[in-house]
Amino acid sequence: MGFPGIWMTESGTVAYRVVPKCACSTIGQILYHSDHGRFYDGDIHDASEGLWKWSMEERRAAIEDAVFAPDVPVFTCVRNPYRRILSAFFDKICGVQRNGNRYRGNLVPKVMQLYGVEVDGNFDQIASFRRFLLFARDTILFRKPMEPDIHWSSQSGHVATLIANGGRYDRIIATEDFEAGMRAVLSDFEPRHPVELAALPRFNESSGHGPERAHPVEAYFDDMSRHMVWEAYRRDFELFRYDPADPGRAAPLGEIDLGEVHRCLSD
Repeated sequence: MGFPGIWMTESGTVAYRVVPKCACSTIGQILYHSDHGRFYDGDIHDASEGLWKWSMEERRAAIEDAVFAPDVPVFTCVRNPYRRILSAFFDKICGVQRNGNRYRGNLVPKVMQLYGVEVDGNFDQIASFRRFLLFARDTILFRKPMEPDIHWSSQSGHVATLIANGGRYDRIIATEDFEAGMRAVLSDFEPRHPVELAALPRFNESSGHGPERAHPVEAYFDDMSRHMVWEAYRRDFELFRYDPADPGRAAPLGEIDLGEVHRCLSD
């Protein structure tokens, strides 16, 4: 299986496990800048140079060596499950992607037809999101009507692939305290070029794809919605210390226990 989703600096100084919808565009740009002293001109997901990725077959041996090297820190980044699934809805379901098309071709029409989701005009955001949430829950728990998409499949599932293949994380940071987390990551190795975290440009590639969120986060989740999110993301809540009872609380309840993460995800 190897190490899917791993990005690494060309210099081999640090390795990162991508978790979609968890600041991955910004993190990729930070890693690129740490090697080259500039940011990549475009979407870092499209970069075919300047950053090594597991998807580049010719780089896999070097990435595998780095994952097991004791002097190469390995990290990832997680996000509050309520906010992540809401972000996936507005970006991937409501939004038009940068190629001018809907995400994954017939995905959105299928969700509209089967689950009654609306995405056009002045639609009811709360009602449509809750219908999408039912669809996402079905894909995660029952693999129907399709396999879950990487943007709403569980974070623990993404994080686990590295552990299952013998790797270990040195840090797991939270998007809700991103600057402090990335400062700690950058202290674990010696970047070729310093990165001014407090002055980062905006790298949210999904920004502007879809409509603006019209309500506070907690308004989208009634009792049934919270139950579905708990069903789909129970392990994410437990391992990454987020509060399942309060969708309005973004920050984790406490520090992530790396030992617990490795024990639970090594099965």
